[in-house]
This record gives sequence, structure tokens and C-alpha cells, in this order.
Amino acid sequence: MVDGLKNLSSKRKGILLIPASSFLFCAMQISIRFATGHIPLMQQIFFRNIITLIISFIFIKKDGASYFGGKSHQPLLFVRSGFGFLGLIAAFYASGHALQADVSTIIRLSPFMITILTRIILKEKISKIQIPALLIAFSGALFIVSPSFKSGILPLTAAFACAFSSSIAYTLLAYFKDKVNGMTIIMHFSCFCMVGSIPFMINNFVIPNAFDATMLLLIGVLGGFGQIALTYAYRQQNAGEISVYSYFSIIFSIVLGFIFLGESLPATSILGSSLVLLAAYLVYKFSHK
Repeated sequence: MVDGLKNLSSKRKGILLIPASSFLFCAMQISIRFATGHIPLMQQIFFRNIITLIISFIFIKKDGASYFGGKSHQPLLFVRSGFGFLGLIAAFYASGHALQADVSTIIRLSPFMITILTRIILKEKISKIQIPALLIAFSGALFIVSPSFKSGILPLTAAFACAFSSSIAYTLLAYFKDKVNGMTIIMHFSCFCMVGSIPFMINNFVIPNAFDATMLLLIGVLGGFGQIALTYAYRQQNAGEISVYSYFSIIFSIVLGFIFLGESLPATSILGSSLVLLAAYLVYKFSHK
């Protein structure tokens, strides 16, 4: 995946990798939906990360990079892994206990948080089109998912925690650019999540049948390559600028939900998708002036 992008500019790589990661994560969410009810949350997280760990190990061994990073980077690597783990737990919990429209809407606040955090922490400049484009994309997301906010307060809080935790984790991905190998970051994160999930998984472990085992494998493979695409995307250009492209995940979600789950595809979804595409076009156009 990464080698095939070597001839592209950094901006174009970021623009391609964010939608790619969004598609892979949305496909993973479909697998999670099929596994939910049969496989406990922490067991899903464990398999999601053990497969990602294996994938990152293969790449690191091939490149001769560090497995867990230098000593000086460990504090922030643990912060990144810790918030990433919290975001993962919150996302899985919210998805299983709240209306998907409500969860999707709250999680879509993440690009706004990333823009603010990268400005404060990384001193990234906020372009004139960035905030308007985010507002257009978020409006499109509202049209697509049509949230009711009738979910319980705990799942909604979990969704917000997911958005905030992910924003910190993604901001640190941008910080580690040119400091820590991308696969090293993924290895560190996957190992942290895998070890962190074991104590909660042991007493509730369920031996999967053939179908559930297939879903766990898909969760791991899709999540692993989605994580790789995401990690390298935030290493290519300003994190706040490319975060708007993460709204493509809304479009992928409704299309995959329509195909695999038989979910409806109302006219408002088409209008919302058009707004998301418009926002992405505006950011692309203004960033290439």
C-alpha cells in the first residue's frame, strides 16, 4: 500500500490515504455488526489488534526499523497508544449501545477537535477554507445520518469520548512525523491495546464458530490496513487540513450499510453526500493554489 504511493506528492498521498482508511474502517464496522452479540467487545478488540500487530511486525522486520521506538519517545508514544485504546473502547461500546446515527454524528466532531489541537500543539496554520469546509462536511453528515439523539446519555458520552480521544491520538500521529517510523507507532499501539484487552477478555472469552472467526479475521485485517493508511496519511501534510477527508467515511457507511445490511438510502443521504464531496473539493482546490 505504502510503496505504491512513493511517486505521489505528500498532499496527494494524504488525500488518498484518508478515504482509503475510512473505507477500510467502515468495512470493519460491518464485520463488527455481524460479530456483535456473539463475540464480547474486548475479544473483538484483542483480535483487531493482534492481527494488526502481526502485519506491522512483518513490515518492521522488512524495513529493519525499531519495534517500539526510542526511549525518548516512549512517554508520548504511550499517550498516543493510551488515547487510541480509550477511543477504540468508546467507539465499540457506543456502536453497540446507541443509535448509529447519533454515534456517527458525535464522532464526526473529531475533525474540528483535530484542527484546534494541531493549532495549539503543533502550531499548524488554519487556512481560510478549513473551517467553512468542515462546517459544510458536518452539515452533510447531519443530512446523511439524521440523528435523533434519543440514545442514552452513557453511549452518547462514550461517542464524545471516542471523538476526543481519537483527536489527541491523530494529532500525535502528525507530531511523530519524521521522528518515529509509522509502523513502529502502529506496533506500539497494537501491542498496548492487545495487552490492555487481555484482563477483560479472559473471563468472558467465547470460542467463535466458523462465521464469527471469519468476522474476527476481517475485523483484524481491515482494521490493520485501515490503521496503516490512517497513520501514514497524518504524516503527509497538516493534520487539520486533511481531517475533512475523514467525512468520506459517512458516505462509505451508508453505501456499505445499504449493500450488506439492507439499510435504507433516503434522498437526504444523497444531498448530504454531495455536501461532503463539495467540502473535500474546496479543501483540495484551495490547498493547491
